[in-house]
Parts: sequence; C-alpha cells; structure tokens
Amino acid sequence: MKQTKRFLLQVALWMTLWVILWFFEGGSIQFLKENLLVYIFQIILLAGLIYYAAPVLLLNKKYSTFFILCLSAIIVACFIMSYPFTLPDAPPMGNRGPRMNDIPNFRKPIPKFFVNFLILSISVVIGIFLETLIFAQKKEEETIKNLNEKLETELKLLKSQINPHFLFNTLNNIYALSAIDTGKTQESISYLSNMLRYVLYECEQPTVPLKKEIEYIENYIKLFTVKSSKKYPITTLFEIQNKNTPIAPMLLIPFVENAFKHSNIEKIEDTFIHISVKEKDNEIYFEVENTKTESLKQKDAVGGIGLSNVKKRLEIVYSNRYTLDIKNNNHSFKVNLRLQLA
Repeated sequence: MKQTKRFLLQVALWMTLWVILWFFEGGSIQFLKENLLVYIFQIILLAGLIYYAAPVLLLNKKYSTFFILCLSAIIVACFIMSYPFTLPDAPPMGNRGPRMNDIPNFRKPIPKFFVNFLILSISVVIGIFLETLIFAQKKEEETIKNLNEKLETELKLLKSQINPHFLFNTLNNIYALSAIDTGKTQESISYLSNMLRYVLYECEQPTVPLKKEIEYIENYIKLFTVKSSKKYPITTLFEIQNKNTPIAPMLLIPFVENAFKHSNIEKIEDTFIHISVKEKDNEIYFEVENTKTESLKQKDAVGGIGLSNVKKRLEIVYSNRYTLDIKNNNHSFKVNLRLQLA
C-alpha cells in the first residue's frame, strides 16, 4: 500500500511536469510525437533518482553525494530536452550545410536550457520533499508499531507478576482462616474461586468492565473479613453511572492490598480503611485511605512489588490520561487516582 502511494505520487508529479513542458513548447501533437522518448527518459532518470537514491543517501546523511547526483541528472536531462528542440532544420540534400557561424541564433539553447533547468529543479525539490515526507511517515509508523509491541510485551510481563503476588496474599489468608474456623473455609474458598476466575480468565483482555474490578475488591474484602466475627472498620463507597465502563484489569487492587497490609487492621483497634470508586462522564475516581503503624512504616521488599507494578501499568496503559496522588505521612496513607477514559 505504501509503495503504491509512493509510486502514484511520483507519477502524478512527473506527469504534471510533462504537461507543463509540453504546453511550454506549444502543446502540439507533432511536438509530443517527436519528443515522447526524450520525456520518458527524463522522467525515468529523475524519478528513479528520487525514488531509489533519496531514501538511501539522505538516510545515511550523504547529502553531498545526493546533491551532486541530482545536479548531474538535472543537467543531463535539460541538455537532452533543450538541444534537439532548437536545432535548425537540416539543409536540402545536395546543398552545403551551413557553417556554425552562418546558423542564426545558434546560442538559443542556452536560455531554453535554463528555463528547463529551473522547471526540473523545482520538480526535483518537490519530488524529494514528497519522498522524504512519505519515508518519514513510514519510519514514524514503524517506530510506533515497535513501541506498541514493546509496551504490549512489558504489559504482559507486568500482568504475569500480578498473579503470583495475588496468590501469595490470598493463600496466606486461607491458611490463617483454616486454622481459626474450619466452618468458614468453604465460604472463603468460594470467594477465592471468584477471584481466581477473574484473574485467570477475564484479565486476559486489555480492559474489563468496571463492575468486575469492583466485584474483585468486594470479594477481597470478604475474604479478609470472613475469617473473624470481628467488625472491621472498613468502609466502601461505589458510585457508578455505567457499570460497563472499561478499565485495565487488576489496576486498583494493589492499592487495596497495600491498605490492608499497612493498616494492621486485624490487631490494632484505632485503625481504618476507606475505599471509594466513583465513575462519572467517562472518568473514574478511585480513593483509598488507611492508617498505618510505626512498625509498618518501612516496607519490605516483597510488599513493594504491587505498587511499583501498578505505576508502570498506569504509564503504559493510560500515559497522560491519569493523575496519581499519593500522600504518605506518619499516621496515614492516602491514594487518589483519576483516570480519563476518553
């Protein structure tokens, strides 16, 4: 497709040049018949130079070589075009041909040569510009394609890091629950099953409905709270206009996991976790806030995987369409995330 576009542009350019020169010479059919081969040769010479030599030489920054080639080709083409057009008719057979000094206006090719030189030079410049423009567009498309492939590969790698991290946390919760109350183990396995189904099957898509991400958060909270009859100070607020609003999968849960980890809500009374997800006018507002204790101010190496992962994914998937504000002070940790979906 790109090669066809290049070819058609070059054909259009040189056909236009041909018509201009034809009209410049009078526009007669006889002139066209006599000089058709000359024009074809000139077009092949200059178009070939631009079509094949320009991308190679200009890309390798061989500007001097390309300039000399262009100048030489233009001069040759102008000479071929100009000289035959201005020679006088041959003398009748049997008569002595005129001497050079007898031929009137013998130097007439010079002004016509320069006119043709000007026209061809302008055409070559336009041709080089078009060829360079198409070539630059092609290189940009290749760069974008390579970048997208690189980002897709990196995104798959980041997603693969989510699953082990998720399983590590949830299996610890199940293990703790089985030791405390075996009667609730079945219920917790049901929550875990729903979460695994989401992670292993639905998260393969680039985006998922927002309601699925919220259901995952709810299952995560239930899985955490089911192991005890204690009422945990966990509050949630979900205000969604369109439940099918697309969002990158597993994007919010690392912040939720971080809140549960650093609040130490199981052991300390004066703690809280607040989670809010709002969707309005193609924008998602996510907020999570939790208290933290002195003993958990220093994050361990494993605990940092989730947040660093989600930051990379935000940059890859949403680029300049998100804002992330993290406030980390001595007593609380608060995350505000805003996603622009359109």
